[in-house]
Formats: sequence, C-alpha cells, structure tokens
Amino acid sequence: MPRFLALLICLPLLAGALLAQSSPHAIQAVGSATISVTPDQAKLDVGVVTQGVTAQDAGQQNASLTTTVLNALKGVLGTAGTIQTIGYSVSPRYSTTQGQPSVIIGYTASNTVEVTTTDLSIIGRLIDTANQAGANSVGNLSFGLQNPEPVMEQALGQAAKQAQAHANAIAAGLGAKTGVVISAQEGATATPILVSGVLAAAPTTPIQTGTVSVTASVTISVQLIQ
Repeated sequence: MPRFLALLICLPLLAGALLAQSSPHAIQAVGSATISVTPDQAKLDVGVVTQGVTAQDAGQQNASLTTTVLNALKGVLGTAGTIQTIGYSVSPRYSTTQGQPSVIIGYTASNTVEVTTTDLSIIGRLIDTANQAGANSVGNLSFGLQNPEPVMEQALGQAAKQAQAHANAIAAGLGAKTGVVISAQEGATATPILVSGVLAAAPTTPIQTGTVSVTASVTISVQLIQ
C-alpha cells in the first residue's frame, strides 16, 4: 500500500482516538427548589351582559350599565390599580323551536373587563361593588406577583446548589469526584393562586390571599474525574 494512502487512512483513526481521550466522562444531576411568597397583586374579571331586540339596543344598554359598573369600581380602586377591557361582543339570539327554521329573536351584548390592583385589602369591596352596581359575572380572581423575577432567581440559585450537591453525591457513590460544569439548563415558573367559580355579593366578601409558589429546576452536566 502506498505510504500516502496509508497515512490518509491512519489520520482519521488517530483523530478519533485523541477525541475520545480528550472528551471527559460526565454525569447529569437535577436540582429543584420552591419558594412561597406573599402575593402583591390581584386580578379580577368583571362582566356585563345585556339583551335587546336589536343589536343597537343591546349595545346601548350594555354601554350604560358598563359605565355604571366601571365608575363604581374606580371609586373603590382609586390609584391602586387599573381596569382593562379584555372582551366585547354583540351576537344574535335564535329561536330554538323544534322543527322550525332558526329565527333571530334578539341580540346579546357582553363586555368583560379585567381589574388589577396592588391593594389586596380592597378585593372584597371590589367584588361586592361590582355585583351591587349591576355586573352579571364576577370571577377568575387570581393572586400573583408584579415582578416575579427576583424570586425566580433566588429559586434558581437554590436549585443549582441542589443539583451540584446531587452531582457530588453521585460521583462519590461511583468512587470519583466532580470537575467543571459542562452545561446547565434552567426552568422557573411562578404559579398564581386561582379562585374558581362566580364570586357573589355579600355584606363584605372575605378573601384569603394565601401564598404564590415560585418553582425552579436546574439540570447540570458535570465532568466526572476518576
């Protein structure tokens, strides 16, 4: 075999051997952490539904009643939050007589706003005020954080330390030690507290905020030194 051809064959084999020697053995470990914190923000959906013979009639009734509800909510909310429209629709209503063709018998207008507040002490008053002012639906109450990032970073730090501790334990069980961290992947979520169901009016609606859970996980790949 010509020496040049033999050299070409040997070079890939040599490179593969060197790569295998230089690639460190590695292990993976996962760490997780959950931090519970007091929420500093609440959100509440308030809906107004009206019906009329015509679309215009339903829309005008809805506009009037929605204005009344919004003014009442703003009186309680003050500067401690915001109100944002999240849904509006006007749709026909049909007759449902069996064996007869569908006929439009009127229209329904629906307007839903999301109330956000940083004053959790007024949640009960907001619910009662919305109902008393004429809102048809009050619900989807949730508690969360205005800025969850600092708590997420804290949870990630704890999860990373746990992942490293797990890696050290695995290495010790294998009669080895850990070297440098080759890679790391993270994930973090802040889970809001959801209060399901329709919230009805009461003399003073009692609301307990509870705590928000911020969960983080870190997966690391660590060099294993024999």
